[in-house]
Amino acid sequence: MDNDRRVLIPIPALFSFEECLWFLNRNYDDCLHLIKNNTIYKSLALDGELLLIAIKSNGAFLDVSVLEGNVSAEAKDFLTKYVVDWFDMDRNIQPFYDGLLADNRLSYMADAYQGLRVIGIANLFEAICWSIIGQQINLSFAYRLKRRLVERFGEHLEYDNHVYHIFPAAEILAEAEVDELRGMQFSQKKAEYLIGIARAFLDGSLSKEMLLDLPDFEARKKALISHKGIGVWTANYALMKSLKEPEGIPHGDIGLLNALTSHGIIQERSETQKIDALFAQFKGWESYLVFYLWRSLAVKELA
Repeated sequence: MDNDRRVLIPIPALFSFEECLWFLNRNYDDCLHLIKNNTIYKSLALDGELLLIAIKSNGAFLDVSVLEGNVSAEAKDFLTKYVVDWFDMDRNIQPFYDGLLADNRLSYMADAYQGLRVIGIANLFEAICWSIIGQQINLSFAYRLKRRLVERFGEHLEYDNHVYHIFPAAEILAEAEVDELRGMQFSQKKAEYLIGIARAFLDGSLSKEMLLDLPDFEARKKALISHKGIGVWTANYALMKSLKEPEGIPHGDIGLLNALTSHGIIQERSETQKIDALFAQFKGWESYLVFYLWRSLAVKELA
């Protein structure tokens, strides 16, 4: 690959591309990236143009190659910021590991999942839509619904006999019909919510910039919940994944509750005081604890 089409990003301490790669590739049919030969392939939109990038580990660096699209200085800067944000590479997570090691129930995670970062969703619109899609259904079905939505309304490019998709833009989904989404097996309410959220982004009543301008986490959560389809769980998830809010705990999440139970932290899901006490130990690292508890639900197959 021509060096003019590559970006090298230094790997920080306590970062494992392998762990992040495995989390992204847990046998779910995610239509927004392809993982092959320890490399992530992903399409991104920049100033109306589609780019296709390949990300792999290269010694002390992440090696980001642009396979399709123009590579300007602006594009390289965009890609560096995107990848660093996606894998939360600019955060020192040693204090979180110190917290894990101080709790006998969780200390094994510091070794078992060493280097795993909270993998974000930079696009707030995508993060909200994905959390709405996943409400009250299993992950496999949620990924199928996402694929149908993306293939119908999103842009794509083709490279080496594979199609790489982009999540639909708000202005496109805002024009969708409820009946068409119903035909894809979305519920009536979810179809209405997705279109409504798209229209909110289109008219400017909701945006990432608007949320960032608000004074604190509670103000951002309140602003999100004011929109139909966004409850507390969805707001917390979106703030955790897109704005990297450490306080974004998706309370009531079934996977989270299952993980808390399996670690002996709670016996009954109603034991909210015990849950609150645990998260109080991880002030400023709540979202990381959630992510690692989610990670504990999946078991790697032995090679």
